[in-house]
Amino acid sequence: MAEWLYEDGIGERRAALIAGDRIVAAQVERDDDGPGVGAVLSARLITHDRPRRRARIRLDDDTEGWLANPPQTLTQGAAVLTEITRTALREAGRTKLVQAVLSAAAAPRAAPTLHDRLSATEHPVRTVSAASADDVLEAAGWSDLLDIARTGIWPFSGGALAIALTPAMTVIDVDGDLPPRELAKAGAGAAAAAILALGLTGSIGIDFPTLAGRADRQSIDAMLDAALPPPFERTAMNGFGFVQIIRRRMRPSLCERLQYDDVLSDALALLRIAERAVGAGMLTLTARASVIALLQARPQWIGTLQVRTGRAAVLTADDSLKGSGHAQ
Repeated sequence: MAEWLYEDGIGERRAALIAGDRIVAAQVERDDDGPGVGAVLSARLITHDRPRRRARIRLDDDTEGWLANPPQTLTQGAAVLTEITRTALREAGRTKLVQAVLSAAAAPRAAPTLHDRLSATEHPVRTVSAASADDVLEAAGWSDLLDIARTGIWPFSGGALAIALTPAMTVIDVDGDLPPRELAKAGAGAAAAAILALGLTGSIGIDFPTLAGRADRQSIDAMLDAALPPPFERTAMNGFGFVQIIRRRMRPSLCERLQYDDVLSDALALLRIAERAVGAGMLTLTARASVIALLQARPQWIGTLQVRTGRAAVLTADDSLKGSGHAQ
């Protein structure tokens, strides 16, 4: 039976849905995410964008965002109660603002936490500890999944997916040494698994090998329909092997988190490593300077680490290191 493994980390909460011995879905919630989906917050209107039927707003925490379909009677400075429908999203060279709609709630309320959302699913939730000697999340392949999210390479028997983030969509290229029909079938299963495990949403384009037969193309369409839970929209595979899938986008995918905010991702990974470090006395965290600088700017995270481990922590910069560094 599948179950969620939930870990209350330092600076982030992480969870993985485990079926058998592998991760089939993963979610992360970070301290720095800003207003979460489902939060009801007070806001003031800054300006209308009438051609796009939206308005720029400033939430009560000074976050700016977009309000969809505002009444034309709302004027600049008007107070409104809004519900967040999409978090802020980091992209290459820009940040997409929070999206919201008018709320009918009686008062502001916090967004459901990651644990709240997991508890609302059909699967049981088991809380695990990063400091446990039996690191079941790691044993299920957590670090391997993060490496895939960082590199965009998802291997499968007979080939690999190359997952690329673009401003328009996430593009998945199916490549390998199998004959086109077999490669497309293997790639369809791998693409569906990657979409779920990495939390890919929004517009997703999958480039399969070209299949001449209509029946073959329809069989790939059917595989995707069977593997992906609704709701989603999908085009039929065209004659060039391309399929477009649309899934509702509310939060960043693991690929977006790891690739667009690599310093923060490495800092949080280092804190997880430090929680699991074996030994006594001073705990030394070593990483490249940008990672160390970020941790120095978050003294509350280091304070939590020291409480959880019972060890004093010291930060050391070493630009010869790549990735998250090490702790000992």
